[in-house]
Amino acid sequence: MNSQRHTLKTLVAAGSLGFALASGISTPQAAEDPSVINIKRLSLEMALKAAQAAIHDCRAKGIQIGVTVMDRSGNPQVVLRDVLAPDLTLTISRMKAYTAISFMVATSSLGDRGDGALGRVPGLFFGAGGVPVEAGGQVYGSIGVSGAPSGKTDEECAAAGAKVIESELELM
Repeated sequence: MNSQRHTLKTLVAAGSLGFALASGISTPQAAEDPSVINIKRLSLEMALKAAQAAIHDCRAKGIQIGVTVMDRSGNPQVVLRDVLAPDLTLTISRMKAYTAISFMVATSSLGDRGDGALGRVPGLFFGAGGVPVEAGGQVYGSIGVSGAPSGKTDEECAAAGAKVIESELELM
């Protein structure tokens, strides 16, 4: 009976090692890999600060906008619309923020990609106005702005919102 238990333990250990090796997992490296991945996220206060800075920047230019700040997962965290900005600005700012976080680049750099199959994916926007929020090599989220006469101005306002919090995030 003791011999059978020992044989069973040996078979289980060998099977586990075989599975690990067949899966490309080397046991010493597996022990070094973290079991949990920590993802930094924007606090509500930081996301709100970014959205308000984007609105302030566009107001200084005489423009009322809608702005969406998304978290790292592509979920809206803060959505604001200035008093006279049309309702449509909320939908478009969300699409711009979602596209920026999905591709982790400013949406102005994606214009040509909208001509292909990606241009038919609902919820994406391939024009200027969305920027990722990055600091210290970490992507925290994105900001999308809509309502200015041009996407270039939308993106300037979004970038102003990101810049306000990126300097604070660098210190963390």
